[in-house]
Amino acid sequence: MSIVFKGRVFSVEVSRRRYPNGRVHEVAVVRHPPAVVIVPIEDDGRVVLIRQYRAALDREMWEVPAGSVDSDESADEAARRECEEEIGRVPYTLERLGAWFPTPGYCDEELIFYRASALRAPDPRSRRQPDADEDISARSFTIAEARAMVARGEIVDLKTAYALTLIPSVA
Repeated sequence: MSIVFKGRVFSVEVSRRRYPNGRVHEVAVVRHPPAVVIVPIEDDGRVVLIRQYRAALDREMWEVPAGSVDSDESADEAARRECEEEIGRVPYTLERLGAWFPTPGYCDEELIFYRASALRAPDPRSRRQPDADEDISARSFTIAEARAMVARGEIVDLKTAYALTLIPSVA
């Protein structure tokens, strides 16, 4: 195995693997830590989406908050941290909705989905802010409005489109 790229968020390794049928193939795998995907729900049932610039697509996008799980924290802790960093509020209730691998053909990243509710202001002493490369604004929408944004092509992020299917219309 050789690591052919190592960046801040992921690495790429190339190796030869023996498949269950006995054949050996060269395989390139993107190694990415698990990530949390948070569906923040306001007390009135609206969902909080964030708008941020995505350099890979050279455009701003509407998304649910998400981010990698740091090596020194649990997925639950990461969900709380990302929620605070990206929408400026802390969820007092977290419900794990499930976990899936979005691109298992070449990447080992697991997305762990949460519903976050009872959103409150963070401790005034908290220093959590969006990452330096994130310029984020948050806005609340009804579930119906957010799903209509998917249908109109205004939300093109797959994890967000899928996350919106995991919550009932009236949260």
